[in-house]
Amino acid sequence: MSAKERIKRYRETGGAADLVRVEVLVPRARRDEIVSVAAEFRSKHRIEKDRLGEFIRMATERYGLRVFDNIDIDKLNDLSQKARVVANALMERGDAQAYAMGRKMVSELRDAR
Repeated sequence: MSAKERIKRYRETGGAADLVRVEVLVPRARRDEIVSVAAEFRSKHRIEKDRLGEFIRMATERYGLRVFDNIDIDKLNDLSQKARVVANALMERGDAQAYAMGRKMVSELRDAR
């Protein structure tokens, strides 16, 4: 696999799959501020992404076939799409605890926007 193919794969399915490159012109003296803000954005994004992944893992462990009998979330590429499908399934087919977990996932998705 060539370097270009690895970079393309990383940007499409790897750690940078949901990040975009941005180029801006700023005064030289303020460059460090922009870089630190961008680092904060990436950090917050990764934390939110990990939290959604953890919700999906917990829901799968707790409710498995009872809630996800005919749902295949592996076909979805985006983590937020997966979380939305899992949250809806929990709220529609689960018990009170599943409904609460689904509502929490939905609120996390709204906050992530």
